[in-house]
Amino acid sequence: MNHSTVMLRRNLTHIARNPMSLFNSILMPILLLVMFVYMFGDAFSVGVDYVDYATPGLMIMAVCYGLGATATAVNSDMTKGIINRFKVMDVSRDAVLNGHVITGVATNLVANAALVGVALAMGFAPAAGLLDWLGVAGMILLLGLAASWITIALGMAAKSPENAGMAAVPMVMLPFFSSALVPAEMMGAGLREFARYQPFTPIIESLRGLLNGAPQTGDVVAAVAWCVGIALIGYLWASATFKKRA
Repeated sequence: MNHSTVMLRRNLTHIARNPMSLFNSILMPILLLVMFVYMFGDAFSVGVDYVDYATPGLMIMAVCYGLGATATAVNSDMTKGIINRFKVMDVSRDAVLNGHVITGVATNLVANAALVGVALAMGFAPAAGLLDWLGVAGMILLLGLAASWITIALGMAAKSPENAGMAAVPMVMLPFFSSALVPAEMMGAGLREFARYQPFTPIIESLRGLLNGAPQTGDVVAAVAWCVGIALIGYLWASATFKKRA
C-alpha cells in the first residue's frame, strides 16, 4: 500500500505538469452532452427528455475518454527505462500498476462529477434515491477498474507510446455502438444485435435504471459480470506482460 501510494502521487504529479490529459477526459464528454442534447436531441424519440436518456451513456463515455492517457503513460514507463530504476530501488511491481489504476479511477470519478453537474444544469432530472446513487457510484467505480486494467494491458503490449494511445481507441468508440445515445431497437439489422449483446449496453442500462430509481436485476447482474470479467482478464494480462517485460 505504501508503494502504491507513492506511485499514485507520482502519477498525479505527472497530471499536474500536463493537465491537458485530465482536461480532455473531462471536456470531451461534456461537449458531446451539449452537442447531442441541443443539436440532435429533438431528432430522437426515446420516450423521455433526451438529456435524461443520454446522460447515463455519456457517463460511460466519460470513463472511456481518459483511457488513451493511461495507456500512453504505462507504455512510457515500460519503454523509457524508468522500470529498471524501480527495480534497482526494489519497488513493488504491483504498486507500479496499482498507481496507474487508481489514477485512472480517480480521473473517471472527477470527469463523471463534472458531467453530471452540467447535465443537471441542462435539465437532467434523475429519480434516484440515496441507495440508487450509491449503486451508480459503485458501477462507475467497477467499470473504471475494469477499463483501467484492460487499458494498462493494451498499453504494455504496444510497441511505443503512440501505438499505446491508439490501442485505447476501440474502448472509446465501443460505447457509440451501444444504447448510449439511442435505443438498440432503433438501429439497423446487425448493428442492433451487436448493440444488445456488447458489454457496454447492460452497463449503461443498469445506470439508466438506477438513475430512474427502478434498476432491472438482469441488467445489473450482466453489467457486474462484464466488469468483473474484463477486470480479471486485464489484470492477468497486464501482470503477465509486466513480469515478462520488466
